Amino acid sequence: MSEQSSSAPSQTSKRRFAFPSAVTTLAIVTVLVWIAALFIPAGQYTTDADGSPIPGTYQRIESPLDSGERVEQLILAPVNGIYGLLSPVRGIVDTNTIGRLFGQIGVIVFIMSIGAFISISFATRSLEVAVAALANRLRSRGWVLITAIMVLFSLLGSTMGFSVETFGFYALFIPLMGALGYDRLVTAAMIILGATIGVMAATVNPFSIGVASGEAGVGIGDGIVLRLILWVLLTTMAVGWVLRYAAKVRSDPGASLVGFEEAGHEGHSPPQATDETLSGTQKWVLVITALAFSMMIFSVIPWSSIFGGSTGPADYYVTHTVAAAVPFWFELNWWFPQLAMLFVIASVVVGLVAKMNEKEIVRLIAAGASDMMGPAMVMLLAGGVSAIMTNTKTLDTILYAMEQLITGASAGGFAVAAMLVNVPLAFLIPSSSGHAALAMPLLSPLADFASVSRPLTITAWILGHGLALLVSPTSVVVVGGLAIAKVGYDKYLRFVWPLLVGLFLVASVALAIAATLAGASP
Repeated sequence: MSEQSSSAPSQTSKRRFAFPSAVTTLAIVTVLVWIAALFIPAGQYTTDADGSPIPGTYQRIESPLDSGERVEQLILAPVNGIYGLLSPVRGIVDTNTIGRLFGQIGVIVFIMSIGAFISISFATRSLEVAVAALANRLRSRGWVLITAIMVLFSLLGSTMGFSVETFGFYALFIPLMGALGYDRLVTAAMIILGATIGVMAATVNPFSIGVASGEAGVGIGDGIVLRLILWVLLTTMAVGWVLRYAAKVRSDPGASLVGFEEAGHEGHSPPQATDETLSGTQKWVLVITALAFSMMIFSVIPWSSIFGGSTGPADYYVTHTVAAAVPFWFELNWWFPQLAMLFVIASVVVGLVAKMNEKEIVRLIAAGASDMMGPAMVMLLAGGVSAIMTNTKTLDTILYAMEQLITGASAGGFAVAAMLVNVPLAFLIPSSSGHAALAMPLLSPLADFASVSRPLTITAWILGHGLALLVSPTSVVVVGGLAIAKVGYDKYLRFVWPLLVGLFLVASVALAIAATLAGASP
């Protein structure tokens, strides 16, 4: 007895450090960014008629916030991250102004509606039986599914910025990948890397390449050959890295970085491969599911912007529109409000098809929406970080520091430096449209002095932006996806950092060679 009691304190004292949850991590990041903003002086550029900063016009200004308002910014950051509005006059984000939506409420409502739909679909066991049947067919060919999904998401990300739309697919793929013998990290990596690699290796994405090309005064197709080569290289690297880990954990479950959970959605066990067949009702539920997700993908693709090659002002997260594009007659131009209602309506239809009573439908919808509150908290905190940097007027100061770092570099050095300096900026501005509108007016004339083509500078910029999005705690695609998949941020970083180094090296070599060859040609 005495030996057991004496060993208890020593076991307690040797408890291993546990990495904080995603919510706590984002809260810490919020505080750190707020502290940093206390020491970064406020400043601003003079802007042109389109609101783009003019190179060489930066000047220090007095902070727009007094000490009390600075404290208020920290306290209200999560609220601003939900439904803060950006005033076009003051340039301040708060909830007591007239302006455009800055917070993440649209994304939050969207994923809650996804949660509602998945909840009511799982109650019919249609997805469970279908997943088990598919797992039985794939068996040892799970790598085919991983490859196909990652290439598809990367292609969609490269052409139209497909990223936050992937939230709806977690509940579909987590049980399927579990039935195939993979852990949740495989699912998270498959979705996150598939989409973000596509954003990083953008080819004709109107919300990134289109905006940057418009700011730089070049065509959206200029430089596309190099971008296509990089898309193939980077996507291949990402797919190979996920497949390597997936094969390892499938053959040795003890090698998993996150372990295997027995419980699935709302306590359901992961589906096992059986001979159970789908009932008529379950088949109809699968049809509704397929139609809902197909409609989501079709409705958000900016067809006219992709095929028309439009450049100029665009917005991905709020309006999901490209100013210079005239929509085709069949385009729906849906975004979060319409997508949220699409899945709410689909939830009700599933309930009616399954002959559920009204109370059961409401209960399942509420339960599914509540399941997404954890990811919602992560997203609002990520939005709060951006609100702090906007309101303290320190973004232009960071832009000015970036401008100074790359001035006077050689052609190859400039191309690589242009990628590097945009990494921290993307941490603060996860939106590629907003990042392009701020950075490209400064990078374009500097590229001319360094004898680097503007299309190559655009490629360097999007590579830096994409590198940051792969790991940034302010990227809702990363932190939101990890929260939905219940994968720790530290586990994800441990998994992805070697790939990140490899992507950086390949991108740097490609940029340096392209810049050098262009400079050597007559």
